[in-house]
Amino acid sequence: MKAEILYRSQCILGEGPIWHAQRKCCFWVDIEKGILYEYNWLNKTTKFWSFNYKLSLVIQGRNNHLILGLNGGIARFDLESENLEWLLDIETGIADNRCNDGSCDSQGRLWIGTMQMQFKKSAGSLYCIDKDLTIKKKLDKVSISNGIVWSLDSKRLYFIDSPTQVVQSFIFKEETGDISFEKNAIQIPKKMGTPDGMTIDEEGMLWIAHWGGFGVYRWNPLDGKIVDKIDIPAPNVTSCTFAGPNLDHLVITTARENLKKEDLRAYPESGNTFVAKTNVKGVLANTCLI
Repeated sequence: MKAEILYRSQCILGEGPIWHAQRKCCFWVDIEKGILYEYNWLNKTTKFWSFNYKLSLVIQGRNNHLILGLNGGIARFDLESENLEWLLDIETGIADNRCNDGSCDSQGRLWIGTMQMQFKKSAGSLYCIDKDLTIKKKLDKVSISNGIVWSLDSKRLYFIDSPTQVVQSFIFKEETGDISFEKNAIQIPKKMGTPDGMTIDEEGMLWIAHWGGFGVYRWNPLDGKIVDKIDIPAPNVTSCTFAGPNLDHLVITTARENLKKEDLRAYPESGNTFVAKTNVKGVLANTCLI
C-alpha cells in the first residue's frame, strides 16, 4: 500500500483524523497551532478554523456539531454558526496538563485522556464522559494517553499509553462503561517506533501510527502479530482513520515537532496529511451524544 499527500498541512503536531460521513469530509487537528482542518472528499478543498487553545481532539457530535478536546476541557463547536460552547473542565487544577487523544463508544460516551505537556511520567489519566456530562476517571498514572478503540463486538477496549510500548486490552461492559484489565495484547519493539493513534478495520485488525516508525502498521490484537504496513516519508506518524464513502482509504497525520533542521531537510513532508487506498474497509465511528 502506498501513501500519497492528501493535504500539505505542515502541522507541528497533526493528530486526530476522523471521517464525517454526512459532510463527506475528513477533519483533523494541529494540536500546537490550535487549528481544525476540514478536507472535502468530493471537491478536494480544505478549510480551517483557528482556536486560542491547544486543540487535541475532534469527534463528530449531534446535528452539525463537533466535540473538541482542548487544554483544560471539552467544548462543542457549531459548524454553521462557528460558535464554541464550553462544556466541561478537565484537570484545570493540574498545572501543565492537557487533553490528548480520545474516542466515542457505542453508547455515545466520550473517552478522553490527559497528559503533562513536558511528558512527566504517570501524570495523566483516562476519563469517560457520559451524555449528561458526568465524568468518571477510568485509569490513572497514565503518561501519554493515546489510541482508544473498541473491538467490533464492543466487548473489549484497546488502549495505548505510548511510553509503555504496548496496546492494552480491557474487558468492556457496554451498558455501564466499566473496564477491567485483561492483558497486553500487542508489544511493539522500540526499533519500530512508539505507538500513537489507532483505528480498527472490519476484520478486527488494529492500524497503529508509529511515532518514529515511518508508517502505519496493521496489527492483530488476538495474537499480537504484525500483518501489514503503510510506509510514510515522515518519521513521526501520529494517527489514522478510515475515510471516504466506502471507508477504504486511510487518512494519516504526521508531525514536525521535535525534528531538527537536518531532519526536516531529509523529511520535508513531515507534518503533512497523507492518504492510502487500503485492501480492507474500516468501520464507521460512533457519534458523541454529549
